[in-house]
Amino acid sequence: MALKRMDNVGIVVEDLGVTIDFFRELGLELEGRATIEGEWAGRVTGLGNQHVEIAMMRTPDGHSRLELSRFLTPPVVADHRNAPVNALGYLRVMFTVDDINETLERLRKRGAQLVGEVVDYQDTYRLCYIRGPEGLLIGLAQEL
Repeated sequence: MALKRMDNVGIVVEDLGVTIDFFRELGLELEGRATIEGEWAGRVTGLGNQHVEIAMMRTPDGHSRLELSRFLTPPVVADHRNAPVNALGYLRVMFTVDDINETLERLRKRGAQLVGEVVDYQDTYRLCYIRGPEGLLIGLAQEL
């Protein structure tokens, strides 16, 4: 069996609307919103009776997606949003952009904060990490 593709990366948030607006500003498109609940969903996640609002965000090329989830029940049990870059586990998502400086300027208006510095890597990429809504860690890369 061969792996076919990666469908999405899931991010749990408290404020779905603010997070959708932030990722739209970055350039993702809202593919759809839905409420997920019922016995079948709890069997998949192991959480039992759950009620979750989700939004699926798609990259402009159509190949990648973010699934933003807001859990109504059960309540969120852990918070890793302020973990440093070297923390164990899933940590960040990275996007390639046309112009890092222009992207940072737009996202700062939505509360984004630069984590370190914007740096050039071997005349190949300009890179940085930002904290987006709710402290989410996001990488930005610009091909040079």
